[in-house]
Amino acid sequence: MNLHAIKVFHFVARNGNVTKAADELRISQPAVTQHLRKLEKELGIKLVKPDGRGIGLTYAGKELFELSGKMLAVEHEIETKMKDLLSGDGGELTIAATYLPATVLLPKWIAFFKSEHESVRINVVTGNSQMAFDRVNNHSADVAIIGGGWERPNIHWDHLFDDELWFIVPPGHPLANREVSLHEMMEETFVIREEGSSTRERFLSMCRTYNVRQPKIGMQLNGLYETIKAVGAGYGANLLSSLAVKEFIDRGEVSRVKVTDLELRRPIAICTAQNRILSPIANAFITLIREKLRHSYGNPPYRPVQLDPSDQPDRSDRSISITPDFLG
Repeated sequence: MNLHAIKVFHFVARNGNVTKAADELRISQPAVTQHLRKLEKELGIKLVKPDGRGIGLTYAGKELFELSGKMLAVEHEIETKMKDLLSGDGGELTIAATYLPATVLLPKWIAFFKSEHESVRINVVTGNSQMAFDRVNNHSADVAIIGGGWERPNIHWDHLFDDELWFIVPPGHPLANREVSLHEMMEETFVIREEGSSTRERFLSMCRTYNVRQPKIGMQLNGLYETIKAVGAGYGANLLSSLAVKEFIDRGEVSRVKVTDLELRRPIAICTAQNRILSPIANAFITLIREKLRHSYGNPPYRPVQLDPSDQPDRSDRSISITPDFLG
């Protein structure tokens, strides 16, 4: 069986597009098409089908995509281990991160890690929680740093700390810097994140838990900071990470609204695939982060408000208080 053809198929399936696959593999589009045809002929079954302007997968194609992801993960692990044996401390670490960790936390965490592992090449892929979980599951990322989300099948969830969620409104808004009831807050129009965002899901879960109206959506945006900017421009309110919005509040670009008897937190966690043996580099990264957090801030218990039971991961006392230095 032609393993290179399977690799080409995996890139086409992942991108849903021959052109993008060819660019990533640095081969011509005709070469990609030829590999696909030869693989289908060798296996005796159709793997791909037209899907609008792109390429979709048949049932057999979907099965092969899952298996080929595991094959490529093993290939990557072999390459990494051999490079580590040659260099002593090299290789590559791919991190899938949601917007908050990618912009607020990871820059400083990576700087600490690189100070001890200079030769390691680090790639960071940013998106929402669904993207990060998918990357870990299909082995295109070694670890995921999730802001929010919840435990999922086949994912190892390593809880780091809890981030407080704050309601924000434009400067000069009638509710700015006030304390109001949740029902009063929910009368506002909201700028909300895209589907797949853990912040959005936690917001909707809160509405169900406290039996208040679902948010009236005035605008939906992809991306954390795009959402904050839209609130500052007057398009509505939102419920977002305190770590992300604090600097905007300090600069007067948005204002906080405190809600009576409501304290919401969401977990920050490192996630890995349960069925995958982590590389020494990935293990070293996770170990360094946990040791630095524990050394800097101790380990007091943090108990977030419980939302829908199905939305909340099981908590331990491993969370930490949020303090600026090591957090970014």
